[in-house]
Amino acid sequence: MQRYDTYKDSGVKWLGEIPSHWESIPLKKCFISSESGLWGDDPKQNDDDAICIRVADFDYSKFSIKTEHLTLRSYGNLLSENKKLTKGDLLLEKSGGGELFPVGRVVRFNLDLGKTTCSNFIQKLSPSQKYCSSFLCYLLSTMYTKKVNGLFYNQTTGIQNLKIKEYLNQTVFLPPLEEQTAIAAYLDTATSKIDAAIAQQQKMIELLNERKQIIINRAVTKGLNPNAKMKDSGVEWIGEVPEHWDIRKLGTIGSTINGVSHDSSYFGEGEPFVNYSDVYKNYSLPKSVSGLAKSSIQERMVFSVEKGDVFFTRTSETAEEIGFTSTCLETIPNAVFAGFLIRFRPQAGILDPNFSMYYFRAHIHRSYFVKEMNLVIRASLSQQLLRGLPVLLPPLQEQCNIANYLKREINEIDLCLNSKMKQISLLQERKQIIINEVVTGKVKVV
Repeated sequence: MQRYDTYKDSGVKWLGEIPSHWESIPLKKCFISSESGLWGDDPKQNDDDAICIRVADFDYSKFSIKTEHLTLRSYGNLLSENKKLTKGDLLLEKSGGGELFPVGRVVRFNLDLGKTTCSNFIQKLSPSQKYCSSFLCYLLSTMYTKKVNGLFYNQTTGIQNLKIKEYLNQTVFLPPLEEQTAIAAYLDTATSKIDAAIAQQQKMIELLNERKQIIINRAVTKGLNPNAKMKDSGVEWIGEVPEHWDIRKLGTIGSTINGVSHDSSYFGEGEPFVNYSDVYKNYSLPKSVSGLAKSSIQERMVFSVEKGDVFFTRTSETAEEIGFTSTCLETIPNAVFAGFLIRFRPQAGILDPNFSMYYFRAHIHRSYFVKEMNLVIRASLSQQLLRGLPVLLPPLQEQCNIANYLKREINEIDLCLNSKMKQISLLQERKQIIINEVVTGKVKVV
């Protein structure tokens, strides 16, 4: 691709050389206002109500807002004009769990929703008319992928917080407004083509995951013998189960405990630490986890991670992400686990760990968790609720047979899924490279 005629050193490490005619400016000068969001109260069905955009509504890949499940909150006199969203505002994720992704991702608000604001986990940045909103969104996304945001956040008790003042004091380099607008238009076209290709792959992944869940749900609720005598489980969302299977509440077949919670000084060195993402991403815990924590001997005894343990995600911004599990198939010596998790330790000889790996990850349990979930600012799964979860218990040998069958079936699907996800990763990488090169002036497109 074509380059600009002349360049100059920006003096900014992550930015490097920039076109000679681009001018430096403190990032904060690009915005006429910077406002923290509000969570508000439960809706009152009157004029005090407004739509509240949450981090869960961010469509990160398209830098836009998902509108499927928008939240209504009540604000009264708290919702000033500066707090309301207008088209072109940038929404910056300033607080979050930080284990799956660090904070600092950005989307652009470009919707007609009536009276709308954003949650307290978000900073609303309103661009000046001197600058192109879309260009600034691409620029901030580049800063995120370049890991610039890591210089401007702190972490306490597992929550990352972006230091907004320091973040906005950064120096950036921008072309004239007309060129910004043209660059943004070029990127809109280029990225939309890549997004279409990604969407095709994602649709195929959805179909494969649906097939995967159908296979798992059927095996762990109906067994492998199509001629087995059945009985009513007494649980609406499970239906009939083999007559010889036992049905127990989780709290009667084992113990539960929340994980360890400390401030940021506790993490980063020491003994193995199982975090939220280890559970959310995996059916079984990795044999070697990357997290470290300065745990005491007493903590390593109380919050141990042993073969057969099942870990549930306990808190998230949405109920849909609660209750995901990962089973420990091999004891991790000296490990402890995060406060965002609940450990279920079954009684000896009642559950085969490989069966647990599939059973508790089955989507049949979503009905139970989502229906009963406590959703305030973040959804939260209590031990009391978890202990009421119905658990189907085939005989141990039958559990082993089901687990072996599922391992064969799921491995084949996972091979296809891995291929599709690799293609998406390559497309996303290509997309971000294009954005990074164009929005920093490494290539000329106008």
